[in-house]
Amino acid sequence: MPGEVIDQANPPPPPSHIPDDVLSLVVKLEKTKLDESTFAGLQQFRRAANYIAAAMIFLADNALLERDLKFDDIKPRLLGHWGTCPGLTLVYSHLNLLVRKHDLDLIYVVGPGHGAPGILSCLWLEGSMGRFYPQYSRNKQGLHNLITGFSTPHGLPSHINAETPGSIHEGGELGYALSVSFGAVMDKPNLIVACIVGDGEAESGPTAGAWHAAKYIDPKESGAVLPIVHVNGFKISERTIYGCMDDKEMVSLFTGYGYQCRFVEDLEDIDADLGASMEWALGEIHRIQKAARSGKPIMKPRWPVLIMRTPKGWGGPKKVHGEFVEGSFHAHQVPLMAAKTDEEELKQLQEWLGGYKPKELFTEEGGITDTIASIIPLDDSKKLGQHVLTYGSHEVLKIPDWQKYGVKKGDQASCMQTIGELLDQIMVDNPHSMRIFSPDELVSNKLDAVFRHTGRNFQWDQFSHAQGGRVIEILSEHTCQGLLQGYTLTGRTGLFPSYESFLGIVHTMMVQYSKFNKMSREVPWRKDISSINYLETSTWTRQEHNGFSHQNPSFIGAVLNLKPGAARVYLPPDPNTFLSTLAHCLRSKNYVNLMVGSKQPQPVFLSPKEADAHCHAGASVWKFASVDDGLDPDVVIVGIGAELMFEVIEAASILREMAPSLRVRVINVTDLMVLGLEGSHPHSLTHDDFDALFTADRSIHFNYHGYPNELKGLLFGRPKLDRISIECYAEEGSTTTPFDMMLRNRVSRYHVAEAAIKGGAEHNSAIRLDRSKHLSDLRHRITKTHDYIMKTGKDPEGMYDTPSFDGSGPKHRDIGYAD
Repeated sequence: MPGEVIDQANPPPPPSHIPDDVLSLVVKLEKTKLDESTFAGLQQFRRAANYIAAAMIFLADNALLERDLKFDDIKPRLLGHWGTCPGLTLVYSHLNLLVRKHDLDLIYVVGPGHGAPGILSCLWLEGSMGRFYPQYSRNKQGLHNLITGFSTPHGLPSHINAETPGSIHEGGELGYALSVSFGAVMDKPNLIVACIVGDGEAESGPTAGAWHAAKYIDPKESGAVLPIVHVNGFKISERTIYGCMDDKEMVSLFTGYGYQCRFVEDLEDIDADLGASMEWALGEIHRIQKAARSGKPIMKPRWPVLIMRTPKGWGGPKKVHGEFVEGSFHAHQVPLMAAKTDEEELKQLQEWLGGYKPKELFTEEGGITDTIASIIPLDDSKKLGQHVLTYGSHEVLKIPDWQKYGVKKGDQASCMQTIGELLDQIMVDNPHSMRIFSPDELVSNKLDAVFRHTGRNFQWDQFSHAQGGRVIEILSEHTCQGLLQGYTLTGRTGLFPSYESFLGIVHTMMVQYSKFNKMSREVPWRKDISSINYLETSTWTRQEHNGFSHQNPSFIGAVLNLKPGAARVYLPPDPNTFLSTLAHCLRSKNYVNLMVGSKQPQPVFLSPKEADAHCHAGASVWKFASVDDGLDPDVVIVGIGAELMFEVIEAASILREMAPSLRVRVINVTDLMVLGLEGSHPHSLTHDDFDALFTADRSIHFNYHGYPNELKGLLFGRPKLDRISIECYAEEGSTTTPFDMMLRNRVSRYHVAEAAIKGGAEHNSAIRLDRSKHLSDLRHRITKTHDYIMKTGKDPEGMYDTPSFDGSGPKHRDIGYAD
């Protein structure tokens, strides 16, 4: 079947069947005329920006077109995206004018991040490139370097990233610009973020969810987002959904989302149209904010949105080899791919670039004309590429002494309920720089202590409207992630608590953010930011109301795949270690922190002082559960994860009774990164320290919360790996009892004890003599326990009593854990 044939440039959308009455919802403005000097400034700025953007894609030399082009002037590899650039520069020019006219604090977030040439050209014109990169100063040599170096190994990349001044958004994967923008304006009442959303990006699920983020903006305490939907009609090789929606469909959609819709589409006088539309939008933003800040907040305010329709690749070649380019998908990337070898295409490139008349736009020294300068903000700090919020505004959190919230050793407590008390105080102490972004799971995850002094920030709910809530709950993990990123990258600190199984939804968003963070650390002008913090609970080990679908610890592996300088994974074994870990993560900078823990009540094994020491070490021998404090062991058993560690301790108790001659060392690992090969991670143990902790030659059994390949990858390269056995989550589950989950995944106390008997028998002749008997006993217990659970639908009584070790054998004390 042949592909679609576009028989006209910039085709209009087919008409819909929606009644014409809905067009009364479209915002209509009286047509105004720009004064001549302003119009000239906008026109020249845009001509210069579009010239530079196009030249960046093609030219290896002759950057200012001082002679006719030759094949040698063309780059050997033509990389970049032209199609979106004219729209980006159009918006940039008008945002400049808006900032200069009204002295605004404004950031420009660009969804079509592949349009880097359009943004970099504007940054060069306003002088921001020269400020942060002297080699790109606003002169002839600086412009030459920018144009000829773009998309080369020694130059700037083809997508907007952390190397781009003014950027707070990684421009690779589409879908996140809008939610990042809303996160950025939270608690910044004077900030406006202009967010341009491409009509291709608008098709993504994350963008669809992010339109609702406006419902979480309290105009009394926060700034505003001005969304600009750029409808140029085409993706890489097909029309866009929005490009095929007429005005009636578009206004119906955005009115339903809660916006006032203004179309910007007068191609004959686009500057007057966009200028008037932006002035209207700014007035609406200020009207909504003024009402809220004067004590008369508007319930369900209708924020402005601009729908800007301009041709894809506007101003580029009309046709190439008989095919439409401008106004079609052929303009998406490089319109003249054969310009280095094809005479016809080289001639078209000459005509295209020459049509901008670069000699009129730049001085002999390569600077900009006064006309272009007339629309650029005078104050450097107001320029879109130099706003301090985008690169250097970190606010340090006040973290109280977490030990004041510690739980008595020997008691029982929920890790989540315990840290909820600490989080409550942190929210009180940091009323404008700490927020929680959660997918409607805060109460379920037992973190509701935070609601003692704050509430939810859902502005469309009359019960939380205009009350200054610090908690954002929206059932879109993508939106939570985007809000968290925008909030963090503009200097504040956030926490993302989630059911364990669904954090994987934001896997690639987290990776994109990490790429941005990595590059931020490599440019000297970007300052530190708070770490991005994930709190993973409602884990597979204790799914009370849910089943197999809610059992998925794979986000651990996603974080482990990040660069060592960023990745941090913690599995605190009890409430006091979780308090210590949380306080550390919220104080830390530039990391991706993942904390994994239980929400159900569990034993408190360590005092606050012991927990602090254990967390500093990352892993340690738990002497109270080991034989002779762990000296000269026959075997080492290791727990990683709260419930998995409990099973290890229970196994040690069983072994003390069953095989008293077996010398067992019990270890907990709370910082997963200590296991990595020496030098592979800042936290990894040296070879000597690893052997001192785990022994140099004894069998080691790991009872691990995640997947086996994660642990194998960390341990790879350590000597004598053949002595290591691992049991972990094995993709076995259902809506069943907690202990049945342990049995199904072979991580129960009986399975741990079985591994310990097998490993200990290699060095202890007495254990080797009775190996078969012990293993038969343990397998019998597994069978009987499984049969009991299947028959009664519950775990046997006492399965979660806490063992104690007093030297004469194990004793159990019921602390109600099974309840």
